[in-house]
Amino acid sequence: MKGQVFKALAEAALSGEPVALGIISGVKGSSPQKLGAKALFYADGRIAGTLGGGCLEAEIQQRALQSLKTGQPAAFDLLLDHDFGWDDGLICGGKVQGLILPNVQRLGQAFWAEFDHRKATLSWAVKSDFSVSRIPEDGQAPDWLYAERVSPPWVFWIAGAGHVAQAVAPLAVQLDFAVTVFDDRPALANLQFFPGEIALRADAWDKLLATPFPDRPVFGLIVTRGHRHDALVLKSWIQKPFQFLGMIGSARKARTIFDHLIEEKLATPDQLQRVACPVGIKIRSTSVMEIAVSIMAQFIEKRAELGPGPSCLRHNTTAA
Repeated sequence: MKGQVFKALAEAALSGEPVALGIISGVKGSSPQKLGAKALFYADGRIAGTLGGGCLEAEIQQRALQSLKTGQPAAFDLLLDHDFGWDDGLICGGKVQGLILPNVQRLGQAFWAEFDHRKATLSWAVKSDFSVSRIPEDGQAPDWLYAERVSPPWVFWIAGAGHVAQAVAPLAVQLDFAVTVFDDRPALANLQFFPGEIALRADAWDKLLATPFPDRPVFGLIVTRGHRHDALVLKSWIQKPFQFLGMIGSARKARTIFDHLIEEKLATPDQLQRVACPVGIKIRSTSVMEIAVSIMAQFIEKRAELGPGPSCLRHNTTAA
């Protein structure tokens, strides 16, 4: 999950445990991790998050542990060539630059918890003196080595609390979606079947479908217990500004429901063209878990297509 490092930072701040934060602040060419990747290094060798694993992460960990001992921050500039990574199979050929910040837990639990919870868009920066601070949403400064905007996760609404939803929802949480499951059956829409990070709404469908729409990007998945309920939800959700909307079922089911909604003037062909049914990429899935994987693969792809791009506002290209 994207908030793993921020959560670990908040916990370290609460406990007072010294940690060093490693950040990939620049990437050129091929590398095992992207700009903005972060890992938290502990004195006992534990790591939260990742900078790509293998010899790259091992090298940065060694530098981070030294930084913890001295209390001095550092920058790194590593060429991932034959000489650097042959023994570990890492010969990407690119270059990564980054920062190592010891004892950032001293900023306090409240500081890092805000970025972990991500209830609003927040920005933070590493200045040229390696100090860390919050910055205004529209802030600009010439002395940033690295700056990042942290946004709330995209919302994922799931209509239906059956087997497919029970497989999809926890997977979606792990993939950094904020998930809400809707169903008119309280016996299914409860914590017996879903982990606590998932919001559950159980009520009559007319009340559920009147739920106020969030003010940030929303994906939708319709996986109720049958055609009639799928059509009921689709009739309402097709009118809402979902970034992407999928419905489980066959192409024949899609035609049947779509034709009915068009004939009843409940939706237009253009609106229904936005609905992916059958939902999920074609991986010859048969089990419920395989279906969940195929669905989430499609949703990840769509999020990448529609997303705003890298969250980094500024990064250092001259670290040495």
